[in-house]
Amino acid sequence: IDEKTIESETISASVSNEMKRDAVVSVVIAVILMLIYVAIRFKDIWFGTSAILALVHDVMIVLTVYAVGSALGVISVSNTFIACMLTILGYSINSTIVTFDRIRENKADMKKNADLSAMVDLSVSQTVSRNINTSLTTFIMIFMLFVLGVSSLREFTVPLMAGIIAGAFSSICLTSSLWYTLKTKFSKKKTA
Repeated sequence: IDEKTIESETISASVSNEMKRDAVVSVVIAVILMLIYVAIRFKDIWFGTSAILALVHDVMIVLTVYAVGSALGVISVSNTFIACMLTILGYSINSTIVTFDRIRENKADMKKNADLSAMVDLSVSQTVSRNINTSLTTFIMIFMLFVLGVSSLREFTVPLMAGIIAGAFSSICLTSSLWYTLKTKFSKKKTA
């Protein structure tokens, strides 16, 4: 091994705090921009709100993995932390948009007195296999990076795998239910 190729990286406490602040700022900016985009695209603030609440779920799962991994000394919080968080946000919102597109299409075809909850269930049923297949193929690729990659890649892939699982769960199970709940609560207050 050539001594010139060996690298060492240390992060001081002030840089670590700056990195944490940058990560939080990056995530907050990404979430706000996604909320605006989804609300404009679907012309309904409840789509954006439910998507953001599901993204908070995904971020909390990944943060938990980082916290546990860091406490066990398996994962270090480094510059890959920000990349992982933003990757999970982007990946999860993509699956959510697929489900919301189907809800919007089915809602447009829905008769005036049709059951909204049945339409949401139908929309989720129509997109569940696509969301699972997309998440599964991505998970397999990331898992292979974990198995065959170097240790620095493992620190990135473990939280990413957790985020992919959390994102698949939230896109399939949480976002449509949140949208339905927010939509029906808002409609009841509006008509009362």
